[in-house]
Amino acid sequence: MAKELAEKAKEAFLDDDFDVAVDLYSKAIDLDPNCAAFFADRALANIKILNFIAEAVADANKAIELEPTLAKAYLRKGTACMKLEEYRTAKAALEKGASVAPNESEFKKMLDDCNLLIAEEEKDLVQQMPHTLPSSSITSPIATADDSPPAPKPIHEFYQKPEEAVVTIFAKGIPKQNVNVEFGDQILSVVIDIAGEKAYHFQPRLFGKIIPEKCRYEVLSTKVEIRLAKAEITTWASIEYGKGQALLPKPNVASAVSQRPVYPSSKPAKDWDKLVAEVKKEEKDEMLDGDAAMKKGLSDIYQSSNEDMRRAMNKSFAESNGTVLSTNWKEVGAKKVESDPPDGMELKKW
Repeated sequence: MAKELAEKAKEAFLDDDFDVAVDLYSKAIDLDPNCAAFFADRALANIKILNFIAEAVADANKAIELEPTLAKAYLRKGTACMKLEEYRTAKAALEKGASVAPNESEFKKMLDDCNLLIAEEEKDLVQQMPHTLPSSSITSPIATADDSPPAPKPIHEFYQKPEEAVVTIFAKGIPKQNVNVEFGDQILSVVIDIAGEKAYHFQPRLFGKIIPEKCRYEVLSTKVEIRLAKAEITTWASIEYGKGQALLPKPNVASAVSQRPVYPSSKPAKDWDKLVAEVKKEEKDEMLDGDAAMKKGLSDIYQSSNEDMRRAMNKSFAESNGTVLSTNWKEVGAKKVESDPPDGMELKKW
């Protein structure tokens, strides 16, 4: 089933329907979460959707984690990082991929492009420096071959469950005291102080509301992992507000089928339970005369009696030819009930 979904995702990708491709790959991943190829292919679809480049990096990282020798995962990561202008991170991924697949010409081409962009970036930095330098700087070189390149800017990824969203910010070697995370009803604020650089700020208005007291975060050696407890069980279209629509969990099919269909009508709906209750009340309160009243009274007595009382009523009525009605089973059960017609009346046997 997962492979069939992946094949349909490829067809959607070839038709330039990238959103559908991402959705189908996601369903395939739900069925087979350990397939690195699914993550790598979803990364490529996410790259085509410009607002989801960071998600593409996250997918590529997951693919590499599951299968470190999967060459296309490094290509995806390199491509996504270059679009994010993270050229040094892209270069590291491409170099690793080239070592895994030395015959893949795409790595060499992308590495050449990446090196060119890094050179242009360094050239721009030099041009931005002051033209006049202090005399003491003449004896000191601006940079040496031993200087380490600046650390890459942190990037974030996002994945979720119906009840929780997880944001991972990749930032290596950041002390815990340099990380400040705050939670609001629909706000996440992350500030990371990075030595020698401007502080990193990630402060989005979240796609949906969260429960701040249930949210938590952890600072690890290579990343900051933030867990957001959703206020409602839904699937967010994005981490940020306003990007797509939330999806509700799938309804219970059994309960949906068992519900009685309701058809449109111009007539006002009737409350049948209320109507039945009213009829029963009218019957109970109805004033009857003569034989009807007597029959109703006897029926009410019989309905409210226990088993012995009912046996007594049946036996006494039958044996007395309808002239005696008793509810005392001890008395009736011990002997035959003789007929006892009312005064002034004579019993006739047919």
